[in-house]
Amino acid sequence: MIIQDSKSIKDIQGEFHGMYPGLKMVFYQAKHEDHEGSEKDLEYSSDHVLRDIRQRHTEGTIEIDPSMTVQEVELAFEELFGLHIQIFRKSGTLWLQTITTDDWTLDKQNEKGISSHHE
Repeated sequence: MIIQDSKSIKDIQGEFHGMYPGLKMVFYQAKHEDHEGSEKDLEYSSDHVLRDIRQRHTEGTIEIDPSMTVQEVELAFEELFGLHIQIFRKSGTLWLQTITTDDWTLDKQNEKGISSHHE
């Protein structure tokens, strides 16, 4: 996944959701601690462009591997690009923050999200 200032949140979300259809990525104004949630009122709308929401304007590529944990992905976005993200998992008709399962791999989270959609 290529991270550039000119990309919108929607671009990144679409690319991530394409790889992991049972998951979604949400961007926030502030970081969160491990196994903690993010407040809805701090969420950025998907029409924001990355240059407007981050302090660290590093551009580059981030490899998001299915064996990475949610925590590792969230930390990589923070450390490499100054972006505060939270990964959500589909649960029936709802999207849940993966707070208590930050140590699950993306693959496991995605499988759970996809299977809950069919329950």
